[in-house]
Amino acid sequence: MDKNPKRINHPIPPVYDENSEILILGSFPSVKSREQGFFYGHPQNRFWKVTAAVFGEEVPVSIEEKKEFLLRNHIAVWDVIESCEILGSSDSSIKNVKANDLTKLLENTRISLLFVNGKTAEKMYNKYVFPILGRECICLPSTSPANAAWNTEKLISEWKVINGTR
Repeated sequence: MDKNPKRINHPIPPVYDENSEILILGSFPSVKSREQGFFYGHPQNRFWKVTAAVFGEEVPVSIEEKKEFLLRNHIAVWDVIESCEILGSSDSSIKNVKANDLTKLLENTRISLLFVNGKTAEKMYNKYVFPILGRECICLPSTSPANAAWNTEKLISEWKVINGTR
């Protein structure tokens, strides 16, 4: 495997509409997500299983089903980072970050709650986005398979905060 981080631009547009009320930000798409062209594409990532359980729905499978699920539940999804140098999918290798501009997304929605999926997204948000927006985010435990300390049931319990049932 190549040991030199590559500069990569975020290839996936945000998912939102004017009815979005919740924004969930990851750090940057994994290799699998970049290959699929959609968020949380790694089969071991528990994002879709967890959010479906929180909203009492079937787990969406296709990209179209995932988009419909998000919009139906007033969820916007994007990432903190617009471009960076990264080695594969390793959050710990991320450097030379350029953050996404969330202004347009926030101006064109009803988003009142901002969540980040994991500590890396929180760190990047607080460093690059918070100084511009001045809006706090709530850090949720990462749904990544790298977060082995959290089983799916424990994640679902913590993630219920996104629909106010925790």
